[in-house]
Amino acid sequence: MNANTWRWNPLWILLFGLTLIAAIALHSFTPVAAMMRPAAAQEIRGVWLTTNDTDVLVDRPKLHSAIDELAELNFNTLYPVVWNGGYAFFDSGTARQAGIQHFVRRGIQDYDILAELTTQAHANGMSVIPWFEFGFMAPATSELATMHPSWLTQKRDGSRIDMRRDGGDMVWLNPFKPEVQQFITHMLLELISRYDVDGVQFDDHFILPVDFGYDSYTRALYKEETGRDVPDPHNPNWVKWRADKLTAFVKTLNADLKARRRNIVFSVAPNPYDFAYKAQLQDWLTWVRQGWVDELIVQIYRNNLGAFRQHLYTPSMREAQRTIPTAAGILTGLRNSPIPISFIEAKVHSARSAGMGMVFFFYESLWEDAPEPPDTRQASFRNLFATPVQRAGYRAESL
Repeated sequence: MNANTWRWNPLWILLFGLTLIAAIALHSFTPVAAMMRPAAAQEIRGVWLTTNDTDVLVDRPKLHSAIDELAELNFNTLYPVVWNGGYAFFDSGTARQAGIQHFVRRGIQDYDILAELTTQAHANGMSVIPWFEFGFMAPATSELATMHPSWLTQKRDGSRIDMRRDGGDMVWLNPFKPEVQQFITHMLLELISRYDVDGVQFDDHFILPVDFGYDSYTRALYKEETGRDVPDPHNPNWVKWRADKLTAFVKTLNADLKARRRNIVFSVAPNPYDFAYKAQLQDWLTWVRQGWVDELIVQIYRNNLGAFRQHLYTPSMREAQRTIPTAAGILTGLRNSPIPISFIEAKVHSARSAGMGMVFFFYESLWEDAPEPPDTRQASFRNLFATPVQRAGYRAESL
């Protein structure tokens, strides 16, 4: 076929037009899965600052040095503890009204710790998401527990004590009682109103252990709504009823926080889903599906790399990852159980291969109380996070 025949053949003109339209369409439109997946540029690189890090938090030069150091190593998110042991780590009028007088809220140079940390972190381009660590849990001897015994729930045998592995006696606030919900809500609203933070985070203590919920209030409520007496702790209907009650509170709490500051990040750092739901009544996958969670960090503190990788690819993790920024919680060591940097590196690479970010527990164990010298550990993080990544779009805005 000669050139003139090709130029004027209507069939070729039609085929050329269809090809051009297809090329434009392929170039212009992004697959649905890609549109739903968080951009790689939003990789979470965070660290929890715990009560073990108090010596850093309460000394301004140490605090500034720590934040500058983390920024230089290209971390982009800080999760400072603000609620632990039944006490607030910020100046909370709500806590004072509840009779809680003990606070760790000011540094030794007489500065507001959370305000100082937030200002310094933002100056270094990092987000600050205060960590509401203890959730509904409190020490049995805390002011909160001793002054408000009616706020507590109990086991089937009437005991209120939850024996922890560290030997501490803990009790649990009843998350279904209106006065408990009001206390938690008011404290959080106060926090996001007074401080220029980017979000709030709830973890694996924003739950109720499956053995609890046998107090008179909850028994009567269950009887009223179902017509049945409370059964065995692991009864599926009883588990779902309590999980649904906690979910209803999360819905209301999320709405209250967003009404105060519409772009506040509602962060959740639970255990893997199967355990969280069955043992802790925390149906976080439903929270994600309903759009009440803005970021998810699942605590995968496994000492076996294969088990760690397996949890990265569970259906619940993959589903969450398609809609919100998702990360793996990685243990960097405890004072009596240091973790080699090579194992941490392997977990970071695994999380990144799964398309997830990473948050480390906790600051002091990043390069202190570790098997390797601090400069060796820091060099490793410098290689892991060689390119800066800012969490664009995560700065909260007031209405």
